[in-house]
Amino acid sequence: MALRNRLPAPPIRFHRPRGLLRYTVERDLPVTMPDGVTLLADRYVPAGARRPPPTILVRSPYGRRGAGALAAGLPFVPFGFQLVVQSTRGTSGSGGEFDPLGSEGEDGLATVEWLRRRPWFGGSFATFGPSYLGYSAWAVAAAAGPELKAMSVQITASSFRDAAYVGGSFALESTLSWTDLTHRQQRRLGLLTAPLLSRRRAVRAAESGRPLGELDVVAGGASMRFYQDLLANHGTALAALAGAQAGDGAPGGYWDKRDFSSTVGDVTAPVTLLGGWYDVFLPWQIRDYLALRAGGHRPYLTVGPWWHTDARHGLVSLRETLAWFRAHLLGDPSGLRADPVRLYVTGAREWRHYRDWPPPGTRRERWHLQPGGGLGPDGPRDAPPSRYRFDPRRPTPALGGPTLLGVSRPVDNRPLERRPDVLVFTSPALTRDLEVIGPVSAELFARSDREHTDFVVRLCDVAPDGTSRNVCEGGLRLPAAAAAPVGTGGVRRVPVDLWPTGHRFPRGHRVRVHVTSGAHPKVAVNPGTGEPLGTARAMVAARQEVFHDPDRPSAIVLPVVERAAAAEPGDPGGT
Repeated sequence: MALRNRLPAPPIRFHRPRGLLRYTVERDLPVTMPDGVTLLADRYVPAGARRPPPTILVRSPYGRRGAGALAAGLPFVPFGFQLVVQSTRGTSGSGGEFDPLGSEGEDGLATVEWLRRRPWFGGSFATFGPSYLGYSAWAVAAAAGPELKAMSVQITASSFRDAAYVGGSFALESTLSWTDLTHRQQRRLGLLTAPLLSRRRAVRAAESGRPLGELDVVAGGASMRFYQDLLANHGTALAALAGAQAGDGAPGGYWDKRDFSSTVGDVTAPVTLLGGWYDVFLPWQIRDYLALRAGGHRPYLTVGPWWHTDARHGLVSLRETLAWFRAHLLGDPSGLRADPVRLYVTGAREWRHYRDWPPPGTRRERWHLQPGGGLGPDGPRDAPPSRYRFDPRRPTPALGGPTLLGVSRPVDNRPLERRPDVLVFTSPALTRDLEVIGPVSAELFARSDREHTDFVVRLCDVAPDGTSRNVCEGGLRLPAAAAAPVGTGGVRRVPVDLWPTGHRFPRGHRVRVHVTSGAHPKVAVNPGTGEPLGTARAMVAARQEVFHDPDRPSAIVLPVVERAAAAEPGDPGGT
């Protein structure tokens, strides 16, 4: 019997409104921006509404009708909300040029001001949406005024900068595939074909061997502004990353009007966030949660075993958002859960409820990399370093792991582990369950004969039959401000932030760690020369050493919890 057929009833239920799920629509409402450009919006109103219902405002580059309307929240309308879906600048009939991320602050606040002046506006509104729709909600959240009563955003973050430059590298597959998608979707049938084909084009272009600056032409037949902007501002992003590591979080340059992370703590509207363990934006979505908590707020957080385009989180999002909006716009809190944080623990196949993130009582355990490929919480041992050679002309691939448009479910990494450019460290079989829930990090003591190189760390779960499935991963591009020299022998301490996780390693399984220097094409290969990212052509191999002795104890740091939280069996669909 399939697991979903043995599940208890969903924890939150709402009665379907009586009668047909009808609504009226006003199409192509003009909204004039301060610079004279006109954006278009559609307004959906529940049939029979006697007074202006609360408004849900959504701004999207993906269309406002059909599937675009459904993704923007049309299912909420029969429950007593009116929905305003606006096409962002340069998309689906709205005027101006689409400058991804660049206009959402100014245009969004101008739209809020327009909304206030409508005779049908009842004085309160909420924002909603996944991915870019959620980003556009963050763009107005801190300055929207007291009429903003609630936010519900999914698989998104208040800034996409660090997701584009993961650990200082360049998220090649995600940025190229999304740029191709938005470039093509304005063409006839583009909204239907681009989501199916853009990732394929991006991967094919990445494997062409051409310089990064030419890959947009290889993928889409034309130079694409957003992709070129990201390449050109790679240095700015690295400087901002170094500033953040030094305690100065100013975005700088290109990202000044595209990064809203510094305003998150000022948002007064109640916020609920939904993310996935394998989503490209999860680390920064959790950063938003922590910023809200630091600002004295009590946001809700749900994280399931989903990736960015995983359809399974859609129903969960609708259910939890409806409860959130009913509570904060209609005064009915009966659908809210008691604990703000709800996490699906992979490996255990159950949902857990916690008061906060990270779960209270989490302890940080160092599992040391050991000579001969060992791994464990016992101390490091005297031994020479482990070595490998990374050749950027034959880059180490990534199997599984977060990507924007692809399927990111865990996969068997044994083919990767047979490569000579991947170090593998494995624990003995566990004598009891090990539950790892929270932020995961690694501390490598490493030496390279190249100043410019990458280090990638991956955590895997090895089943008794030998299957080695990825759990989470992360990387750091050198030189980096955080990679401090250790002594005078060229060894550097390399801190690596992996994706957060919620995973049980069952008894009898083994914990495994990879250390390598590539994850192609998810991350653009480091050529080893320090040349500008977009034009580099020369490729130089790097000889890498990873130390694991008492003076240089490389380790992965696991957030270990005792199973004490309320739990409910469930499937990845959220029930």
